[in-house]
Parts: sequence; structure tokens; C-alpha cells
Amino acid sequence: MKRVPVLPTIVVLLAVAAMVALGLWQVQRRGEKEALIARATANLDRPPMPLPARITDESLFARVTATCATPGDWTMAAGRSVDDQPGYRHIVACRSPNGQRLRLDMGVAADPKVRPDWRGGAITGTLSQMPGGPTLFDRMIGRAAPAEPLIVSDTAAPGLSPSRRPNPANLPDHHLAYAIQWFAFALGAVIIYLLALRRRSR
Repeated sequence: MKRVPVLPTIVVLLAVAAMVALGLWQVQRRGEKEALIARATANLDRPPMPLPARITDESLFARVTATCATPGDWTMAAGRSVDDQPGYRHIVACRSPNGQRLRLDMGVAADPKVRPDWRGGAITGTLSQMPGGPTLFDRMIGRAAPAEPLIVSDTAAPGLSPSRRPNPANLPDHHLAYAIQWFAFALGAVIIYLLALRRRSR
């Protein structure tokens, strides 16, 4: 029987170890996500509080109060109103009186040509985050910049309908599926390599 090649074996073992480590990391992330969803669900029923200076996972989905002193540019994104009608969310960039940057979801319109006439002021709403957060790679290497806060206002701007309140149940939780995939990749790599060694020995 031929000797087992040393270098290819080391490479395969390192690859398998990396896949298993990624699978275990996803299992850990699943536990963290479940805890985040539980905290967010509890935040839904708490009384409104002033917008924190630093947005953390613990404050997500809480009801907050804030003041938009200087409204800026408006953007649109797909969304739904409180009565579950599809439309276009109108999001305005703002600065609070103390200079904090934030975004406000001021409501939904079915017509994308609607231009809200809102000059700023005090609002109460549910704290969320702007879509398009840090990537998986950014989180792994510790370069995940904090997401920009988004407050979904309870009261819509003139001409708009209030947006549907964010729901923690809609947070993506695919970590178990990702973990199973990594473990399957590791198992597949081992099986393929063993078959290659068996064929080589013949």
C-alpha cells in the first residue's frame, strides 16, 4: 500500500478544521440571534425612551423619542403600511439638536411620485436599523461598522400612511442551516479525500 501523501493530507485536514470551526461559529451565532430576538421582543412593550447616543443590539425595537432639527435628503424603499398595503417607504436623513445622525421612516405611499412636505420636529417611533448592514466577512475580521439607526415613526408625514412597525420575528435566522452546510462540506471533503486515497492505493 502506498504511503499517505503528507502535504495534501495536511491541506485537507486544515480545510476540514476550518469548515468545522465555521460551523461551530454559526451554532454560536444562532444562540446569540435567539437572545437578540428575545430582547427585541421584550423592547416592544416598554415605554418610549429618549434615543440613545449609541445604538446597540439591546436597544433595537424599543420605542424611542427623537427630534429632527434639520431634515435632509429623502430616499425611498419598498415597505408596507400598518394596514399591510404595499408601497414606498419615505425615509429622511436627519440631525438631532445635539448633532446625532439618524434616519426616519415617515410613512408609506402607493405612488412613488409623492413628495412629503415635512419640515422636521419631534417624533415617537420604533428603533430599527437601515438595511444593508455589515457583511459576514466584516463581522469575522472585526470591521463591522455600526449600522445607521432608523426610527419608524408612529405618525406619518402629511400625504403618507404610517409604516408597519418592525417585528423581531422577521429578523433573519439562518445560522443553523449555515452550520449544517459547513459540517456537510467538511464531511464531504473527508469522504472525497478518503476515496482519492483508496483509488491511489490501487
